[in-house]
Amino acid sequence: MFAVFQYARKGARAIVLPLFALVLAACDTVPSSGFGTGTPTGEPVAVALLVPSGSGQGTDELLAQSLENAARLAMRDLNGATIDLRVYQTAGDASLAAANANKAVEEGAEIIIGPVFATNANAAAKAVAGRGISVLSFSNNAAIAGGNLFVLGPTFQNTANRMAAFAASQGKQRIVVVYGEDVAGTQGRDAIDRAVALQGGQIVGSVSYALSQQDVIAAIPQIKSAVEATAADAIFFTTDTATALPLLSQLLPEAGISTNVAQFMGLTRWDIPAQTLSLPGVQNGWFAIPDPAATAAFSSQYQAAYGSAPHPIGGLAFDAIAAIGALSSQGAGLSPAALTQGAGYRGASGIFRLNGDGTNTRGLAVATINEAQVQILNAAPQRFGGAGF
Repeated sequence: MFAVFQYARKGARAIVLPLFALVLAACDTVPSSGFGTGTPTGEPVAVALLVPSGSGQGTDELLAQSLENAARLAMRDLNGATIDLRVYQTAGDASLAAANANKAVEEGAEIIIGPVFATNANAAAKAVAGRGISVLSFSNNAAIAGGNLFVLGPTFQNTANRMAAFAASQGKQRIVVVYGEDVAGTQGRDAIDRAVALQGGQIVGSVSYALSQQDVIAAIPQIKSAVEATAADAIFFTTDTATALPLLSQLLPEAGISTNVAQFMGLTRWDIPAQTLSLPGVQNGWFAIPDPAATAAFSSQYQAAYGSAPHPIGGLAFDAIAAIGALSSQGAGLSPAALTQGAGYRGASGIFRLNGDGTNTRGLAVATINEAQVQILNAAPQRFGGAGF
């Protein structure tokens, strides 16, 4: 998308920004009853895993294997629950995803986890919507969520809510939003607008840019003017380190707008890839990351089991099995009401819960960069209702 960018001076290599990897077993406060009879404890739960293999793309094959590995890793410790995992290919094709979702239910699946891509997940969920089967997809596209379809991927709204709450706690409530003129940029902007309003803050300016280096450079005077004219105390960027962030964070301080003037905040991770940490413009900026301790524990377990690092979204399959296993061990069933129990679950990158609208809420830490090192400013919450929520 931003391959046209040639970053001035210290260029950052283009990367694909990974999604947050996530979660390890259910929270201690999972209710032991109240959701119906469900599958009796001790009887295997038939779970269908829909993966993107079969497309002929090597990246899809690697992702599919990592998702299956992570799911099987989660199955090792489910507090007495057992899972009968059955894997189905989608080949990244919506029609095949729908067909295999139906096939999985016909073969006894009680719940479906996956697919990855939004169109495939939507097709699979629609195919089994009338059969009382929930789909826990690996997508992060909140637009498809709802009904029997849940998205496990990290959403803009969840990150925006965390960052806006932290900003408010630090007295930063006059915010200029800077966003790209694409779907991700506008969705990010809307999520920030909602989050800031929820915290009683104010969006005092909004500056967009087209997806080219020239247009980002042209936006710098507009951002400077918006900050100065409104006495903004923070700038909230929707972009990531693979696109406009390195350029924006370099040129704004050169124009006289640094994080000392208006706090730089991000909707994406600023610590990936590692070379981003050395960029002068991102120093002291704020961004959210998954619980570092939980993420490290999951990665270590995966490495020990399979001899390689998990795919960046592999932890989502772990999360799905963790939630299913937690409910099964309590005999709680797998209805939407059971899946969305308020206590949430604990998994590959900390706590998470499924919301009634099909989205999710994840416990995130707020971090900054100081002398090219990541520092935690506010730890990830360890339970819902605690600090950070």
